[in-house]
Amino acid sequence: MAMFFDDFKVGDKFTSPARTVTETDIVMFAGLSGDYNPLHTDSEFCKKTIFGEKIAHGLLGLSILTGLSTRLGIFDGSAIAFLGINDWKFKKPILVNDTIHFEMEVIEKRETSKDDRGIIFREFKLINQKDEVVQSGVLPIMVVRRKEHAVVNEK
Repeated sequence: MAMFFDDFKVGDKFTSPARTVTETDIVMFAGLSGDYNPLHTDSEFCKKTIFGEKIAHGLLGLSILTGLSTRLGIFDGSAIAFLGINDWKFKKPILVNDTIHFEMEVIEKRETSKDDRGIIFREFKLINQKDEVVQSGVLPIMVVRRKEHAVVNEK
């Protein structure tokens, strides 16, 4: 169910469903992005790295996080625009067959100069099956206000 700017409160927390990252995900992301770095595509090369095996692209983790966000349904029909990526940290690698989910907290709300929308600052922690935070940061989003709170500008 969609939530609007007015529905969110600082301190609200949400947890996404989980998803397992597969070898296919990594291969498809390499093809889509053009990033064929051997850390993601060469098993023999990876055996000699500090990871010992292939790792997912960092941006694949972030992309999966945005997909998991849609599964919550809270921004369906209320999101206007994704506004940025603030202080994003890649803390640990995401490995093939890691199962990840996120925890999100509303850390700030700002009204805008337009009465029909506001900005929600969401702090995310992307977490693996070992309860390790693999990525974290803040993703602001512009969200519609409920009609009863917006002033309609008549021409």
